[in-house]
Amino acid sequence: MLEFTDEQEAFRGVVREFAEAEIRPHAEAWDRDHVFPTDTVLAMGELGLFGLMFGEEWGGAGAGLTTQCLAIEEIGRVDQSIGITLEAGVSLGARPIAEYGTDEQKAEWLPDLVAGRRLAAFGLTEPGGGSDAGATATRARLDGDEWVIDGAKTFITNSGTDITSLITVTARTEEGISTIVVPAGTPGLVVEPPYRKLGWHASDTHGLVFEDCRVPVANLLGKPGRGFAQFLATLDDGRVAIAALSVGLIAGCLEECVRYAGERNAFGRPIGSYQAVAFKCADMAVALETARLATYHAAGLRDAGRPFKREAAIAKLFATEAAVTTTREATQIFGGYGFIDETPVARFYRDAKILEIGEGTSEIQRLVISRELGLGEPT
Repeated sequence: MLEFTDEQEAFRGVVREFAEAEIRPHAEAWDRDHVFPTDTVLAMGELGLFGLMFGEEWGGAGAGLTTQCLAIEEIGRVDQSIGITLEAGVSLGARPIAEYGTDEQKAEWLPDLVAGRRLAAFGLTEPGGGSDAGATATRARLDGDEWVIDGAKTFITNSGTDITSLITVTARTEEGISTIVVPAGTPGLVVEPPYRKLGWHASDTHGLVFEDCRVPVANLLGKPGRGFAQFLATLDDGRVAIAALSVGLIAGCLEECVRYAGERNAFGRPIGSYQAVAFKCADMAVALETARLATYHAAGLRDAGRPFKREAAIAKLFATEAAVTTTREATQIFGGYGFIDETPVARFYRDAKILEIGEGTSEIQRLVISRELGLGEPT
């Protein structure tokens, strides 16, 4: 049985109140105008949402992934763009610094990231490789006391905002794939124009180019040649968080559909009185509870210090695919209105598909799960 502590339930209520007051009224306009709402993101930082998983010595709350997922779920319930901004800022941005950074690196970067005053990005995906992350083509060579980075990254969230402070980049070095911190504004780092995306219109996503980009040798994050192992561990956390984002999306769709099914009349009565609609809503409720159980089971294992790679993949796979199905059915319930961008379900429908792709495609999740079962191609 899934149970949260009284503290966690109270915290969920605080985040929901914030989301309803500060995000929902603006979500449609941000989506329409492709606006990254910096002030709202900073307000989330003041609420402590970016510091939940970090130690008190850095200004964090010392809570676990479960509490972080509650925040992501509640934000994602009203706006997926703001939900992914939070998820990526924590799981992909600040967590690598906290996990692998030196004391000096943590002291320099973590206080502002934990407080939500600044955002960090994670530069992994490249134009020639997404799922095949081991084929990293970006290179970094030592030149005296500097790393010189050349290459390109694609689809990097939070990489070009006014409050972006750094990008952790995977690059091929003599020892193998390593991770290097590149501060925003470093000469040789080119942030390309934002993408014209199907969804997540209010999130910040750019391609990056590195041309003779030089950073101090001390900006190596973790051990040389360990970048591949580090980003795989980073993605395990992120997959659970993406599952939580998907849970929020399913919950938001279900709420919209139940409301609409009670208000919209056809053939003399509310459409919710017809099994064709009622059963769709019932299926959404099943998907919501199942996805939520899988997500918080994985988060609980992680918080307990137990292995959770398989459970993270299961949660991410089920929750994201359920979110895509739910948004499609929600659009069907709304009929023609579901095809109009001003309705939340239309935005949810556009936002859903990327959940099956980002931080490991559905195919990669099936690969991870099958290998955990002792099946699949030998590694």
